[in-house]
Amino acid sequence: MPTLESCARNGKFTAAYVASWPAAEREAWLASLTPPERKHLLYDWDYWARDKQIQPEGEWATWLIMAGRGFGKTRTGSEWIRQKIESGRYSRAALVARTAPDGRDVLVEGVSGILKTSSPRFRPIYTPSKRRITWPNGAIATVYSADEPDLLRGPEHDIAWCDELAAWRYPETWDMLQFGLRIGPDPRAIVTTTPRPTKLVKEIKNDSSTRLTVGSTYENVGNLAPKFFTQIVKKFQGTRLGRQELLAELLDDNPDALWKRGLIDYTRWKLGVDGRAQVLPQLERIVVAIDPATTDSETSNETGIIVVGRDKKGHGYVLDDASLRGTPDEWGSAALRAYFKWDADRIIGETNQGGQMVENVMRTVAKTAGRSVSYKGVRASRGKLTRAEPVSAIYEQGLIHHVGVFATLEDQMCDWVPGEDSPDRMDALVWGFHELFVEARDARPVGF
Repeated sequence: MPTLESCARNGKFTAAYVASWPAAEREAWLASLTPPERKHLLYDWDYWARDKQIQPEGEWATWLIMAGRGFGKTRTGSEWIRQKIESGRYSRAALVARTAPDGRDVLVEGVSGILKTSSPRFRPIYTPSKRRITWPNGAIATVYSADEPDLLRGPEHDIAWCDELAAWRYPETWDMLQFGLRIGPDPRAIVTTTPRPTKLVKEIKNDSSTRLTVGSTYENVGNLAPKFFTQIVKKFQGTRLGRQELLAELLDDNPDALWKRGLIDYTRWKLGVDGRAQVLPQLERIVVAIDPATTDSETSNETGIIVVGRDKKGHGYVLDDASLRGTPDEWGSAALRAYFKWDADRIIGETNQGGQMVENVMRTVAKTAGRSVSYKGVRASRGKLTRAEPVSAIYEQGLIHHVGVFATLEDQMCDWVPGEDSPDRMDALVWGFHELFVEARDARPVGF
């Protein structure tokens, strides 16, 4: 039987190492463990983790894990936080998720979240109303949303976990966190994210105090459902999206795309240095543009729902992305909520794919809600490139500003090549700015 000295990591057995033994030796080793030892083994992360899920050695401030879907990023983040808290060296943690629901549903209560991975002997208490996790030793973790950078202006922390940072709407949230990551002898942060070539991701990656781990979906194949591979992985293998989402490649812009991230970043409507949003100018028009999906299934396209506006000086603004995959009632309700949230003056619906479907859906959900809306159906009489080029030209003039980061939308814009099928969110964005900037002759608005 192998000895501890021959083990792969730090003089301790690992699950991968034990799995390599003959079955008889594995069973004999497990039988030699006492019941308390077996119970402890269930929550021993050093035993279960793959090598890439163990923190780097040496001095560093940020551990950046850029990995494909299903790699085990969330599990790594929650186990890292748990180990640091249980060590007694850290007592004030910040858990920063993309949105508030993500913080609760993924980082705290998720299948790989902190509550599920904590052992009974040191189980924390979660108080949702205070966004707080409290451990038996008095250590506290507070859950934050990257959508609310202002909440990080005052609190101090000695450790932090930032999840899906590449999809954060406000990159300034990272700056606010760094200002507060200043107590204790060795403040550190772990960042777990699917790679996107955003300005913030590149800055963190290239920082001398960052240690980088890159991993693919395929490295965790043994823990992923076969259905995930048959429906998702095979669909995206060999594509640019697959290289990003599965292989964790940090891809540059497609050189043939109409939009470039550098320009979007340059004209982005940024937050102030104190983490507060700059006040938008008065907008003379706001529209909600819809590019409908024609089917409703797990493999269907999403329905693009993009909110855009224009001010009196001729500048345009991307205000919101409410896109989703769902039934007509679900995406119609989402569009209606966006319409009233932003006090929009019109809903724009693309009719080429769905015919009168968008108008009929919006009429139904508006009637059910007891609300009135202004609706306009638009139909493409020319190719998608002809529609997209004028909008791209307005971007190049520096006249359009994204109010925050819209990660999936911007991925679509900077990956789409004329001649390919145009994606849902980008199509909706083009329709919206066509209404605001390009002469529209397809139809007059109707009210219902």
